[in-house]
Amino acid sequence: QVQVVESGGGLVQAGGSLTLSCAASGLTASTVGWFRQGSGKEREFVAATSRNVSPNSYYVDSVKGRFNISRDNAKNTVLLQMGSLKPEDTAIYYCAVSRTTGILTRTSKYDYWGQGTRVTVSS
Repeated sequence: QVQVVESGGGLVQAGGSLTLSCAASGLTASTVGWFRQGSGKEREFVAATSRNVSPNSYYVDSVKGRFNISRDNAKNTVLLQMGSLKPEDTAIYYCAVSRTTGILTRTSKYDYWGQGTRVTVSS
Protein backbone atom coordinates (compact mmCIF):
# COMPACT_ATOMS: atom_id res chain seq x y z
CA GLN A 1 0.00 0.00 0.00
CA VAL A 2 1.36 3.38 -1.02
CA GLN A 3 1.43 6.09 1.61
CA VAL A 4 2.49 9.70 1.24
CA VAL A 5 2.77 11.69 4.45
CA GLU A 6 3.73 15.34 4.85
CA SER A 7 4.95 17.00 8.02
CA GLY A 8 6.53 20.24 9.15
CA GLY A 9 3.85 22.81 8.55
CA GLY A 10 3.10 25.56 11.03
CA LEU A 11 2.91 29.26 11.72
CA VAL A 12 5.87 31.49 10.92
CA GLN A 13 6.46 35.21 10.62
CA ALA A 14 7.19 36.83 7.29
CA GLY A 15 10.87 36.49 6.47
CA GLY A 16 11.15 33.29 8.43
CA SER A 17 11.91 29.74 7.39
CA LEU A 18 10.18 26.39 7.54
CA THR A 19 11.06 22.92 6.30
CA LEU A 20 8.45 20.48 5.07
CA SER A 21 9.09 16.77 4.86
CA CYS A 22 7.46 14.17 2.62
CA ALA A 23 7.79 10.49 3.38
CA ALA A 24 6.66 8.03 0.73
CA SER A 25 6.36 4.33 1.35
CA GLY A 26 5.25 1.42 -0.76
CA LEU A 27 6.91 2.52 -3.99
CA THR A 28 10.03 3.97 -5.48
CA ALA A 29 9.11 7.47 -6.48
CA SER A 30 10.54 8.68 -9.75
CA THR A 31 9.29 12.22 -9.23
CA VAL A 32 8.24 13.90 -6.00
CA GLY A 33 6.51 17.23 -6.19
CA TRP A 34 5.15 19.84 -3.85
CA PHE A 35 1.98 21.73 -4.60
CA ARG A 36 0.06 24.28 -2.58
CA GLN A 37 -3.47 25.53 -2.39
CA GLY A 38 -4.37 28.84 -0.83
CA SER A 39 -7.84 29.70 0.37
CA GLY A 40 -10.17 30.06 -2.60
CA LYS A 41 -7.40 29.27 -5.06
CA GLU A 42 -6.55 26.39 -7.32
CA ARG A 43 -3.82 23.97 -6.40
CA GLU A 44 -0.54 25.15 -7.91
CA PHE A 45 2.82 23.60 -8.54
CA VAL A 46 5.66 24.69 -6.25
CA ALA A 47 8.68 22.44 -6.77
CA ALA A 48 9.66 18.93 -7.76
CA THR A 49 12.63 16.63 -7.96
CA SER A 50 12.88 13.89 -10.54
CA ARG A 51 15.32 11.08 -11.27
CA ASN A 52 17.19 11.02 -14.57
CA VAL A 53 16.47 14.67 -15.30
CA SER A 54 19.09 17.38 -15.44
CA PRO A 55 18.80 19.57 -13.51
CA ASN A 56 16.84 17.23 -11.26
CA SER A 57 14.89 19.90 -9.44
CA TYR A 58 12.68 22.70 -10.70
CA TYR A 59 10.54 25.42 -9.18
CA VAL A 60 7.74 27.81 -9.90
CA ASP A 61 9.15 31.29 -10.52
CA SER A 62 7.58 32.77 -7.38
CA VAL A 63 9.71 30.57 -5.08
CA LYS A 64 12.98 30.44 -6.98
CA GLY A 65 15.86 31.50 -4.78
CA ARG A 66 13.75 31.07 -1.63
CA PHE A 67 12.80 27.37 -1.64
CA ASN A 68 15.01 24.34 -2.03
CA ILE A 69 13.90 20.77 -2.65
CA SER A 70 16.14 17.84 -1.80
CA ARG A 71 15.83 14.08 -1.66
CA ASP A 72 17.17 11.65 0.93
CA ASN A 73 17.14 8.38 -0.99
CA ALA A 74 18.12 6.28 2.01
CA LYS A 75 15.03 7.47 3.89
CA ASN A 76 12.80 7.81 0.83
CA THR A 77 12.09 11.33 2.02
CA VAL A 78 11.95 14.66 0.23
CA LEU A 79 12.45 17.97 2.01
CA LEU A 80 11.16 21.36 0.96
CA GLN A 81 13.20 24.05 2.67
CA MET A 82 11.35 27.34 2.54
CA GLY A 83 13.06 30.63 3.31
CA SER A 84 12.23 34.34 3.15
CA LEU A 85 8.61 33.37 3.55
CA LYS A 86 5.90 35.81 2.53
CA PRO A 87 2.25 36.02 3.54
CA GLU A 88 1.34 34.94 0.01
CA ASP A 89 3.06 31.61 0.68
CA THR A 90 0.26 30.81 3.10
CA ALA A 91 -1.46 27.65 1.90
CA ILE A 92 -1.94 23.97 2.45
CA TYR A 93 1.10 22.24 1.01
CA TYR A 94 0.70 18.84 -0.61
CA CYS A 95 3.32 16.28 -1.49
CA ALA A 96 2.71 14.18 -4.57
CA VAL A 97 4.49 11.20 -6.04
CA SER A 98 4.73 10.05 -9.63
CA ARG A 99 6.13 6.88 -11.16
CA THR A 100 7.15 8.97 -14.18
CA THR A 101 10.33 10.97 -14.61
CA GLY A 102 10.47 14.39 -16.17
CA ILE A 103 9.44 17.98 -15.53
CA LEU A 104 6.02 17.37 -14.07
CA THR A 105 4.11 20.48 -13.06
CA ARG A 106 0.53 19.34 -13.57
CA THR A 107 -1.46 17.64 -10.85
CA SER A 108 -2.68 15.04 -13.34
CA LYS A 109 0.88 13.71 -13.76
CA TYR A 110 1.05 12.53 -10.16
CA ASP A 111 -0.22 9.18 -8.94
CA TYR A 112 -0.36 9.55 -5.16
CA TRP A 113 -1.00 12.46 -2.84
CA GLY A 114 -0.59 13.22 0.81
CA GLN A 115 -3.23 14.83 2.99
CA GLY A 116 -1.46 18.17 3.13
CA THR A 117 0.17 20.27 5.81
CA ARG A 118 -0.82 23.84 6.57
CA VAL A 119 1.67 26.68 6.33
CA THR A 120 0.66 30.10 7.64
CA VAL A 121 2.91 33.12 7.20
CA SER A 122 1.96 36.13 9.29
CA SER A 123 2.82 39.67 8.25
